[in-house]
Amino acid sequence: MGMMSWLVEQRIQESMRNGEFRDLPGHGKPLELEDLSGVPEELRMSFKIMKNSGLVPEEISLRAECVTLEGLLAACHNSGGKETSEGKALRAKLSMKRLRLQELLRERGLDSNPAFMQYSVQIHEQMIREEE
Repeated sequence: MGMMSWLVEQRIQESMRNGEFRDLPGHGKPLELEDLSGVPEELRMSFKIMKNSGLVPEEISLRAECVTLEGLLAACHNSGGKETSEGKALRAKLSMKRLRLQELLRERGLDSNPAFMQYSVQIHEQMIREEE
């Protein structure tokens, strides 16, 4: 395998020197890579199929809604000292979403699964980065 990889790399380098990649779509633009490193190996294909078909697991959509609500609450707190009726409504909505998420995780037995908990932290961090 090492020799084959070396040969492929040499051919790629030669093609680059000859300018054979200049007319490819997306030339000079950053690649849009999907980071599935946080997804367990056995779930990657099913997650990719679900994503491509527009389906999202309920726990993922609930987490996304929680991140959005947390951002809106932070904006409310930054805009003034007093909590407005909008802020109270957002806080109540966030509490309901969090409760539903906890209930869903408990129903599916994911609340005590260490692999899922580690993965869920990575999902949450990714969603926060995407919101910024």
